[in-house]
Amino acid sequence: MYLDPIAELITKINNGRKAHKAEVSFATSKLKTAILELLVKEGYIKSYDIRPTENNKSETVVKLKYKNQTTSSINGFKQISKPGLRIYSTHLNLPKVLNGLGIAIITTSKGVMSDKQARKENVGGEVIAYVW
Repeated sequence: MYLDPIAELITKINNGRKAHKAEVSFATSKLKTAILELLVKEGYIKSYDIRPTENNKSETVVKLKYKNQTTSSINGFKQISKPGLRIYSTHLNLPKVLNGLGIAIITTSKGVMSDKQARKENVGGEVIAYVW
């Protein structure tokens, strides 16, 4: 059991892509679902499904995306803000991942969005993770 749900999401996806798995699964939460929706929109994963399990809980199954048989669409996925050290940024100081080749996942008052979208809407927030 993970105490940090974002760490669980990142770890499962990283381990799945390194092991060339077709899909990975983990417990569902609203924040994880919002992050996965952003990753689908940006083209880093194929899709995700939410499946009910026992005890009125649900499980999220993520289908990983590969460029060819061995190369994942995600080259790196790193958690930035952690429970012990939250990282916040204004819209003027939002980070650029690999000079714009990757995305920073930001939680704002308008929801979860990429750094590019947050700059466009002039909102800052908590920097959750980098994906490249």
